[in-house]
Amino acid sequence: MSIIRSISGLRATLSDGSLSDNLITKYASAFHQFCPEGHIVIGRDGRPSGKKIEKLLFSAFQKLNRNVNIIGIVPSPTVQFITETENAAGGISITASHNPDDWNGLKFINAEGIFLDAEENTKLWKIFDELSDNEEFELSSLSEEEILASNSNAFDSHINSVLNLRYVSDIIDDIRKNNFKVVVDAVNASGSKIVPKLLREFGCNVIPLYCDESGIFPHLPEPLPVNLTALASRVKDEHADLGISVDPDADRLVLIDENGNPIGEENTIVLSVWSVMSYLHGKSNPVAVVNHSTTQGVEYITKKFGGSVARSAVGEINVVKQMISLSAVIGGEGSGGVILPECHYGRDSLVGISLILSLLTRTNKTLSQLRQAIPNYSMIKDKFHFEGDFAELRNKVKNIFSDCSIIEEDGLKFIFPSSWVQIRKSNTEPIVRIIAEAIERNEVEMLISKIKSEL
Repeated sequence: MSIIRSISGLRATLSDGSLSDNLITKYASAFHQFCPEGHIVIGRDGRPSGKKIEKLLFSAFQKLNRNVNIIGIVPSPTVQFITETENAAGGISITASHNPDDWNGLKFINAEGIFLDAEENTKLWKIFDELSDNEEFELSSLSEEEILASNSNAFDSHINSVLNLRYVSDIIDDIRKNNFKVVVDAVNASGSKIVPKLLREFGCNVIPLYCDESGIFPHLPEPLPVNLTALASRVKDEHADLGISVDPDADRLVLIDENGNPIGEENTIVLSVWSVMSYLHGKSNPVAVVNHSTTQGVEYITKKFGGSVARSAVGEINVVKQMISLSAVIGGEGSGGVILPECHYGRDSLVGISLILSLLTRTNKTLSQLRQAIPNYSMIKDKFHFEGDFAELRNKVKNIFSDCSIIEEDGLKFIFPSSWVQIRKSNTEPIVRIIAEAIERNEVEMLISKIKSEL
């Protein structure tokens, strides 16, 4: 059975029955006990399996006399945004994020619109583990008309918030004059409608590629270059200004430049930080927060504009908590996640899109020109299947390197003058990740190889 519960929520596989009806309804009961009084917001990423999960959650909460606002197929950041702005007791996004189509799951959101942290998750899991199995019950019917209306309202609220960001609103007329041509690959999931709708508000000429909202993925859903060849080709064929890819729950943003070249998922956060830091240039030491697995390009850009960078463990909530404690102006992760407190505390592709369009307009540069202004760091992200004791693995590699700093906040990260390598257990998959970055490719390969040879 493949069931993963972590700081990133619950994920499980469908084909082996791991994501059972009982598992879903037990988590609904546990979340009901966890949340204060008030209604719960529920959205889903569009996977076909999500429709039944939506009904299971609705029926369970109805049985528990808990009011629910079902907002249909929406990005996870939209669920977060609506949970916060509606003053709901909590929210659930039905998604397995970038995992393949045999997976689905639940991301739990607190009353502030923020994903549960380690302490909150521990409390939720304790409630869940002490519950007995739920009895079977009939699924309640859902009004499609009401869901569509709620979905539309959620879209409008989220988009309007993005349009009113100070980094955007000052030059929105100039952005619209550019009439950017944009190709969108939303893997037929939750970004299929809202991303094109936002782009049209910016005056963009939108070319939808995989935006039918069916939840049937046309390729592996993780927005990596190997999975985005059709998007890259379409950008070139259409002579578009850029291509946009989002993952199934649309919290991650990856970009293709006007020549059909991926700029690298790590550079989404670099360009977003550039957009914010350049706008705030001259202000008192603005802070950006990223995780330990994110490119050092963030430090390069932030330093140019008089800001500073702090780092956290991987996991959106870890970045968010560090941002709150430091009053950071922006944060995110190198996987394509951008977090802007001015909108809400969550990775949000819509926020990332707005900051990139703003930067393109204010600098009057193409996406490839912006990319060329960032040092060409080489990064390798390797991984291998692992379900054992990570502590043993960690002890095997701890003394491999000398003459370096070691950070143990998230696995092990070895830091050298101009390079680093990290080994850590994934929060979302039964794998261990090894990530390294340097200017020279052969140095990155050496760092990865040295760790793998010990394992």
